[in-house]
Amino acid sequence: MRWRTSIGTFLAAAVFAATPATGASAAGTGASPGPEGAAPAEIAAALAEASRFGSWVPAPQEAFEMPAGARCDFAVRVRPVVDEVRKLVLETYPDGAPKRELYTGALVNRVTNLETGATSLADASGTSLVTYDTDGSMTWYVVGPVLLGFRENAGSLPRGLWLVDGVFRVEFTPTYDKTITMVRGSTHDVCTDVA
Repeated sequence: MRWRTSIGTFLAAAVFAATPATGASAAGTGASPGPEGAAPAEIAAALAEASRFGSWVPAPQEAFEMPAGARCDFAVRVRPVVDEVRKLVLETYPDGAPKRELYTGALVNRVTNLETGATSLADASGTSLVTYDTDGSMTWYVVGPVLLGFRENAGSLPRGLWLVDGVFRVEFTPTYDKTITMVRGSTHDVCTDVA
């Protein structure tokens, strides 16, 4: 109970702190400014209704490897070293498939250059409301950092492993092309940390 309350308090503060992005605050993000408070308002509303639903369940992230050129110029491995992510199903489709889910919890990934052995830690402990459409697309409303991989010419950021932090929305096509709409925040390509 205390855990849910502290998340709600944090997100309520984020809603009131959100301001419209200006050219300066969105500069260098590779994303467009969005409507004021869009992401935290969505998440805050989901948290307000969360008490009506079942319990939170673990949502562990699997380790994965990508070959050279897929995300970074070199082969890379991403493996969680801290994974306390939990999810709560807020709404389902008539067939039982999820329609809206809430994710939160500590997530720290070790990113390893498989060619040199260089490593770096990426804190991806954001909170996300995820909505799923029947065509296979989805939208994430996010407060805090998440780690997102981009293929070449497949979204609003260049190819890389991007740590995106702040208040933003990510729209995924059915083929996982991604478009980020930033309210406020920053982006950083973690590939550069282990090059």
